[in-house]
Amino acid sequence: MDTPRDFLQLADKRLLVFGLANKKSVACAIGKTLAEAGAEVIHVVRSEERRLAAEKIFPAARVFICDVEREENIRRLRDEVAALVAADGRPIQGLAHSLAFANYSDGIKPFHQIKGDDFLQAMNISCFSLIGIAGAFADLLAKDAAVVTVSISTTKMAAENYGYMGPVKAALDSSLVFLAKSFSAFSEVRFNAVAPGLLKTSASAGIPGYVESYLYAEKVIPRHRAVTTQEAADAAAFLLSPRSSGINGQSLTLDAGMSFNYFDREIVRAVNR
Repeated sequence: MDTPRDFLQLADKRLLVFGLANKKSVACAIGKTLAEAGAEVIHVVRSEERRLAAEKIFPAARVFICDVEREENIRRLRDEVAALVAADGRPIQGLAHSLAFANYSDGIKPFHQIKGDDFLQAMNISCFSLIGIAGAFADLLAKDAAVVTVSISTTKMAAENYGYMGPVKAALDSSLVFLAKSFSAFSEVRFNAVAPGLLKTSASAGIPGYVESYLYAEKVIPRHRAVTTQEAADAAAFLLSPRSSGINGQSLTLDAGMSFNYFDREIVRAVNR
């Protein structure tokens, strides 16, 4: 019998995954998918508590701590990973960025009433951290490495219960092409995003009104099932693999067809009753 092909070509490749919080995290699903493909996955988490959670889920994986709100933490992490790379000469072949935060402790407010500090904190964690990490790890990435972040299916819809994270994700999407252009001066490193529709995660559960939007999405999606975290992880694994070598500076939408089905007959009838 022929040996099964390693389609993703990720076996024995070293990849960093940022953002695991618990077993429902997109980063957790990405890590599992990459590990199943034979990759060495190094997890980067925000706190000691999350390090313990990551080690419980992935007992064989290395786990580092880095709170990306401070650039000195990113530099420290870079030095820690650099020591690992220097020890065995194996570069980072891929980097998954699944980091996002918005302060909804005061509930959802009208967009024009957003506090500057809240907006800037969300921008720092959810968008600038990708830029900071890419810059810090530039010389540790393989020449043909892939960097993937997690965006959203559309940034052009004013979803009130998503608040200012819409503009933040738009900035994240825009950053992809600027990073890709910068890195093209000395490498073939690619920057892309997986952009899923509404997902059922612990983080999303904390967004006011999210459950109602999630249930609405399941009505609009042709298959009447929301996009799963595993589907997002599968797309991320593909974008991190050499199989997607011709894709750069793109945001890959995963909405299971929601974007073309807003005028579904049954939904229109329900609204007009």
